[in-house]
Amino acid sequence: MTSVIYVLGGPGAGKGTQCANLVRDYGFTHLSAGDLLRAEQDRAGSEFGQMIKDHIMEGIIVPMEVTVQLLENAIRDVRGGQGRFLIDGFPRKMDQALKFEESVCPSKFTLFFDCPEGVMTERLLNRGKTSGRADDNEDSIKKRFRTFLETSMPVVEYFEKKGKVVKVVATKKPDEVYEDVKKAMREKGFEMEK
Repeated sequence: MTSVIYVLGGPGAGKGTQCANLVRDYGFTHLSAGDLLRAEQDRAGSEFGQMIKDHIMEGIIVPMEVTVQLLENAIRDVRGGQGRFLIDGFPRKMDQALKFEESVCPSKFTLFFDCPEGVMTERLLNRGKTSGRADDNEDSIKKRFRTFLETSMPVVEYFEKKGKVVKVVATKKPDEVYEDVKKAMREKGFEMEK
């Protein structure tokens, strides 16, 4: 059986931190759409590498077919696609959501980390001092946040209307946010493995 949970929130909302906790305690496999795209852009001989690099630097979303295919391949590579998967930073647009739900599998729900722009910007600028990520700079952060509001929030709203969104306030300390995440997971029928 395959269980997929989408993990959404603006850049710097704490998705990666909370996904690491869920992997450790619930046995999920963490797939980051952004990490898969960054790996593909650097893969020798990739037909999509330069296009992905250009899209990321401009803060615009990579074409849906590329992202969905990378995710589908990654899911299939893990235990033949069986198990629990967190897909971090996906779906970023409605077309991605609809395509994935139709061609790969329907999600159980979307875990949405709600955090204001100012908090996220501060977190990303601090991360940028050590991350080495080209998009952790003020200019890219503003573009990424605007893209998130314009394209990803409609996805959150779409799933919210279907009763498939768990909203977590992400302004607290990471361990306090995780307590709220664990409560939400219990309410959705997911128990810790330990």
